[in-house]
Amino acid sequence: MNDKLLSQRARTQAVRDAINARRKEYQKGDLLIENVSADPFAQFADWFADASASDLIEPNAMSLATADADGKPSVRIVLLKGFDEHGFVFYTNYTSRKGQELAANPHAGLAFFWDVLERQVRITGTVEKVPYDMSNAYFNRRPKASRLGAMASKQSSVVEKRSDLSDKLAALTAEYAEAEQIDVPDYWGGYRVVPEEIEFWQGRPSRLHDRVVYRKQANGNWEIVRLSP
Repeated sequence: MNDKLLSQRARTQAVRDAINARRKEYQKGDLLIENVSADPFAQFADWFADASASDLIEPNAMSLATADADGKPSVRIVLLKGFDEHGFVFYTNYTSRKGQELAANPHAGLAFFWDVLERQVRITGTVEKVPYDMSNAYFNRRPKASRLGAMASKQSSVVEKRSDLSDKLAALTAEYAEAEQIDVPDYWGGYRVVPEEIEFWQGRPSRLHDRVVYRKQANGNWEIVRLSP
């Protein structure tokens, strides 16, 4: 066995040992039912404001979990671009893997992890497309380069070489050189996750974390319960 391979194996084992040895005691706050808002969206707004005021690079970054028609899951990071009492909105290519999975199985999970605050928010619910006018308005608030990049990419499809993307972008840049407003393509737009359950998690010492869950009831009200960590 050569020295390079031995070195790689030793480094891999060192990383495994470091992962196994990692420990963190959470102690930055608590989360008590008597102190949370009756409205989960107001509670989310409070926590998101705290995250936005922290040192996080992308406080609106969230994991999006989807599954295909057979239940095979996949997860990736997307960016939250809006929320209200109806749900949480993100934008993407409808023909991407997540778009295809949402067409087959319109349910999803979201997760925010704000490590500097020792907080997590999990959201599960059904998914619907936002109206065209909403997608078009958001699309045209984006920088022009981002809009053209979205048009150049057949997201999740195989690309033979990166220059194919560069060439497509160059062609679109020339085509729309004089355009300020660009109609959103029919393969791109927003999704809204309509929550059925929203969980707020606050790290606590000894792994006795606080977990407060809002569950949507048939009458439209929210039940609030505490879960064991």
